[in-house]
Amino acid sequence: MATAERVAALRLEVAERPKTALFGLFLVGLGVDLLLKVFGVEVAVGSVKLLGGTLAASRLVTLVWDGVVVGLGIGLAGIGLSMTYSILSFANFAHGDYITTGAFAGWAVAWVVAGLGAGVLDGNFLYLATVGFGPEGPSAADLSVNAVGNPLAVVGGLVVAVVVTVAVSLVLDRLVFRPMRDQSGIAVLIASIGVALALRYLIVFVFGASNRGLTAGGPKLILAGVSGKLALATERSTIILASDGGPPADAFYVELPGPAFGSYTAEILSVTSAEATLVATSLALMVALHLTLQRTKLGKAMRAMADNEDLARVTGIPTERVVRATWIIGGGLAGAAGYLMALEQGTLSYNLGWVLLLLIFAAVILGGIGSIYGAIVGGLLIGLTQSVSLVWIPSSFSTAAAFAIMILVLVIRPDGLFGGVTTA
Repeated sequence: MATAERVAALRLEVAERPKTALFGLFLVGLGVDLLLKVFGVEVAVGSVKLLGGTLAASRLVTLVWDGVVVGLGIGLAGIGLSMTYSILSFANFAHGDYITTGAFAGWAVAWVVAGLGAGVLDGNFLYLATVGFGPEGPSAADLSVNAVGNPLAVVGGLVVAVVVTVAVSLVLDRLVFRPMRDQSGIAVLIASIGVALALRYLIVFVFGASNRGLTAGGPKLILAGVSGKLALATERSTIILASDGGPPADAFYVELPGPAFGSYTAEILSVTSAEATLVATSLALMVALHLTLQRTKLGKAMRAMADNEDLARVTGIPTERVVRATWIIGGGLAGAAGYLMALEQGTLSYNLGWVLLLLIFAAVILGGIGSIYGAIVGGLLIGLTQSVSLVWIPSSFSTAAAFAIMILVLVIRPDGLFGGVTTA
């Protein structure tokens, strides 16, 4: 296509979709500003700065990584909400408290297992599982649960978080949602709010209302530039010593292959074991879900029921079994997400899921409610927006920025990014 034809096609596109063009222009402007900041270029008219400034590349890398970590957690939690909407046709407001249930159940077990290993349990399992989280129980520093030091505790807690949340989801479906299967979406939605409140205050009754510190630091892996070469280390002091001539013999230090770039020496990115655990586990669960939906009989039945429930029933698909599978998968992923996000945050409170619920809804709506892949992509976009927006705005406005992006996208695509693509 000739240049003139391309320009004409672009003009036609702008004329037909002015909102999309403005949004694209806005994103291009942000990208240009980021690049100018990273390269230390400032564009100003008089004393008024228009674009650019200063931003360390390592700061941008850290913000992007933080956004991916948070986004994967939100995306993992949002899958169950999206599945419930596409297959059961209602927005489950109790989903946030399923997340909290999984987090508390998993961490009660993780602390019991870690307490056994640390010798501070004294044979009283319930002490750690309930009041042991309080001021008189062992502190986070005593146990410091992480995937490197206490892998059995972390894995055991994750399994219990999934199993307990699945059990709670199935019991609540049997007691509340199944008898209301033929009711309107509004009636079931209001019932889900009641379920959310009941579940939340049951957690308060058992575990108390105070915030708990779960982890204290833990190992991390640092990517740094050391005299122009990329290197990995576990301690900042190792990087400093390496830049002065040589790392300590007993320290972990690996120089990565690749060309040297000047005399650059600085930390680029620090990844904690909790962040790595969340990212690796979330990706593994998402891939497993994708394979289940695309390559199993159950996945095909779920997709068919999400597209048209009446047609699925007529063609002999066991709809009640599909509903049960929806609660099992959605509840299990919600429990895992709650447990992993508590691990990454290092603290746990009874309103963990409630606080996250609005962001999860935003991710699901942004991606296209009813689409699992939309929930994942929406979660990543919400997480990245919340984190990278700190380049331009104070942290207290970062959540508002995530919602603003959601609104802008919905103005252009009212059905969300994956609108019309249900379940898979």
